[in-house]
Amino acid sequence: MSEKTAQIQWQGRGKEGRGEISTETEALRAYPYGFASRFGDDRKGTNPEELLAAAHAACFTMAFSFACDKAGFATEKVETRARVNLVKQGEGFAIDRITLHLDARVPGLDEARFQDIALTAKRECPLSKALASVQDISLEAHLTN
Repeated sequence: MSEKTAQIQWQGRGKEGRGEISTETEALRAYPYGFASRFGDDRKGTNPEELLAAAHAACFTMAFSFACDKAGFATEKVETRARVNLVKQGEGFAIDRITLHLDARVPGLDEARFQDIALTAKRECPLSKALASVQDISLEAHLTN
């Protein structure tokens, strides 16, 4: 149904190397990333975990809004923050936890139904499904008025 692409260029060895990320839509165009933006304090570049957090938050937010619409509720405002936790594992690294934090204003929706819709959206979100190997994907959902 849909296929999206991104391209990476990397130059140099390991920690000293630098990469650039570009996306098909040019939302990112030769955007820098490297060791320092992933493990250090370089805030001029991005990293895979930050991009994964953004993608998961975007996917979940859309899934939640669509699920509310299907249930007959119109979302007024939805904000999602995602945290991706990268840990050392043996000689490498692994993502062991992703936390989605949802704040949503949905008139007429009660708390119990809100929580049910939010959990269903988390489960049905294509990125949640793709990330099924992550040990812990949790959701903190708050209904605001």
